[in-house]
Formats: sequence, C-alpha cells, structure tokens
Amino acid sequence: MLTMCRSSRRSFLAAGAFGFGGLTLADLLRAEHAGGIRSSRKSVINVHLDGGPPQMDMIDMKPDAPTEIRGEFRSIPTALPGLRICELMPGLARLARRLVFIRTLVGSAGAHDAFQCQSGFSKNDLRSIGGRPAMGSSIAKLESSPSDPAPPFVDLLQGRPLVRNSARPGFLGSGWGPFRPDLSAIFSRPLEDAMKGELAALGSGHTTSLALIDELGGGRLRDRMSLLDGLDRFRRQVDASGEMDAMDRFGRQAMGILTSGRFAAALDFDSEDPRVLERYTLPNARDADRFVTADHSSATKKFLLARRLVEAGVRCVSLSISDFDTHTKNFPRMRHALPILDRGLSALITDLDERGMLDDVSIVVWGEFGRTPKVETKTGGRNHWPQVGIAMLAGGGMSTAQVIGTTDRHAAAAVSRPVHYKDVIATLYRNLGIDALSATIIDPTGRPQYLLDGGEPIGELVS
Repeated sequence: MLTMCRSSRRSFLAAGAFGFGGLTLADLLRAEHAGGIRSSRKSVINVHLDGGPPQMDMIDMKPDAPTEIRGEFRSIPTALPGLRICELMPGLARLARRLVFIRTLVGSAGAHDAFQCQSGFSKNDLRSIGGRPAMGSSIAKLESSPSDPAPPFVDLLQGRPLVRNSARPGFLGSGWGPFRPDLSAIFSRPLEDAMKGELAALGSGHTTSLALIDELGGGRLRDRMSLLDGLDRFRRQVDASGEMDAMDRFGRQAMGILTSGRFAAALDFDSEDPRVLERYTLPNARDADRFVTADHSSATKKFLLARRLVEAGVRCVSLSISDFDTHTKNFPRMRHALPILDRGLSALITDLDERGMLDDVSIVVWGEFGRTPKVETKTGGRNHWPQVGIAMLAGGGMSTAQVIGTTDRHAAAAVSRPVHYKDVIATLYRNLGIDALSATIIDPTGRPQYLLDGGEPIGELVS
C-alpha cells in the first residue's frame, strides 16, 4: 500500500516539482552523474511499421521482375557493398554498415496488430490465462524496481497497434502493463471509422491521462500531478478488480518516477538542443498529400522521444509509424511514409552513436507481415502477405553491416536463411543479458513460463 495519504503526497509533489522547473533532462542526468547515480542498463526501441511494410519497395527490391511486381521505385547503392535499397531511404543507405537487413522474416501469425512484434507469439497463445505478455512487460517483471527513475516499459504506439492493445501485459496483469501516454496532441494519426469504435470500447483507462504539450511542456514539471490523477483513477479501477498487489508495485514505482523529475523532463521537447531537433525534422515535407490514416511528417520526432526516454532510464520503448496497410495507392503512400522512417531512424542511430549509447540500445524495425508481390491493377495497392516479411536491426552491440536471407525472384518466399519472429525477440533479450529460453515468469496458475518456447538468438549477430 502507498504510505502517504493523497493530500500529503500531492503537497510533497507540488513542493518538489518547483525545484525541477528550470532543469532540462541533460541537467538532471548531469546532476545524477555527479551524485554517483548511473543508468547504464541496456534497452530496446521497438519500431512497428503499422500495417505491414512492402518488402520489395524497401530493402528487398527486385529490379529485374515484371513491372507489376517491381513497382515504381528505383534502387540506390548503400554503404554496404552489393546492397541496394529504395531511393526514398537515402539516410539509411548512408548508414547501412550500422544496420542489419533481414529479408526473410517468417512465421507471421497473420494478425493485423503489433502483438507478435511485441512478444514473438500469436495472440491465441495461453489465451485461457490472459495471453502472453509483451516483451516490455516481461522485462518490467524480471528487472524493474520501485526505485527506478523511469517506468521500465513505455508504449508510444498509435493507430491500429494502440487500438488493438498490442503492448499488453497478458497473464502478468495490469500492474505490469506499459505507461501509455496519449500522444494525439503532438503526433496526429487519424483512426479509421471502425477503429474509433474499437478504441471507445476499450474504455478511458486504455491510455495514461497525460497531455505531453499542455501539461508538461515548457518545463512546467509541477503539472506532473496530472499523471498522478491518472494513477489514482487507475488505482480505483484496480481496487475494484482485486489486483492490489499489482497496484502496490505500480504505485510505489509511480512515486519515484513523479518525484525524480527525470521522466517528466524526457517528455519535454522544449529543452532539446535546436540542432538535434533539426536532425529529427524532415525537410520539404508534403503533408497535404498524405493518406488519411498516415502519420504527419512530424512523426520523425517519435524517434527523438524514444531516445530521450531510454536516456532517462526506460528499458523498452515501443513506437509506430503509419500507414503501411497499402491495399490502395501503395506508391503514393510509401512516398510519404518512407521518408519519415528514413529521417527518424537514421537520426536516431546517429544520435545514439554520438552519445555513446548505441551499443546499449537495441533497435528493431518491422511489421506484422509483408505485402503481396503483385500490385493490384485497379487499386494500385499491395495486400497482406504473411509468407515473408522484413526487419531491420541496429545497435545493441550486434554485428551489423549484414544482409540476412534471400528470397525468390518476386520477394514472395524465403529461399535461404529464414528468420522467425521469435529469433528476433530472442536476440533482443540476449542483448539485454536475458536468456529467453531459460528465464521464466510465473503464470496465474502458479506454473513457470519461459519467455520464449522456441527460436534462438540470430547467430550472425551475436557470435
């Protein structure tokens, strides 16, 4: 149970917040460093390309295939000899030696959400006891402490992954779920009509009641109390459900987070160096042409927010870029989405490298499946293709500058070196120092469950 009553707790927070009002995240980190406080724990940034990225329009281009397969885009050379990728990703082409390009991602469950990218599992696995937890929730369970200066798992997913609750704690229960701030005020991602109904059905507790700009912008950290209001509402819901043990852990951790100022400072872009902001800004953006459910060009800064969060101590950050569900107008939509991905991801890799953080932060970029090799004549779109997909990885101390796997001449099937979703998740766990095939968490029946029941770290990356 929380030891402070609600009124005294808020008085304490209000008093403490004024002391942080003039500090940036960098100031807080320097002060903690001077005081002997270190944050060298490794972390993961999980980027979901919402809808399923088209492999043959990105990193597995087939220039010799028929027109209806190869599409409209040219390939360009990269810093990795022999590798050519889409012309819309020049930043990643320059940084190719910092990346791993997986062309043969297999084992897709075919589900149109991000849960498999969060966990490695299908949504039906252990469904009778609540389902498998997302990787971030498992990390929180195994390695977090109430004294941590930041929540272990922050979910920045928008669109379909948010609506379908992809970053969920499964059988661990709500106390091990992610902090899920409402990003709609700063990152616009309009929902399809059907998804609006799905989101409404999830209720108001689906996101943390936290307005990043209005309540935390401009250094006004005293307004962290708005987050506490959300936690109090969450506590009342948990009281009613009988999950008091989970709430006790959540509440104790929340006290440390709210009083440290470090997490709140990470959410405040106003304190960022303008030169860094420019790095994460897409020049010559043409948002007037974007598809109705696509991200605004400002979504490049989701990658900046992820960097600031891991810098503040978050162990796992999930974010999404939309909209790769290109049943219609595949090429115009990719002309909008791929530059956002290219600018944001290349800025993140460069930024982490310059800060000496890249070896400690594992980045994965992928989606729920690939797209059909053949473009639909009437719609100009590519449909769902669970047979094979793609992934990109960087950082985490991995051996990069590699292309893994080959597909057939239409990018329709893996010909050599298939890589399963669970292999990627196992690799990410290993980068964190966790053996996913031996570490266990206890399910509601009292039985230990391995983090993964298959897959293995990708040998080419970790040897």
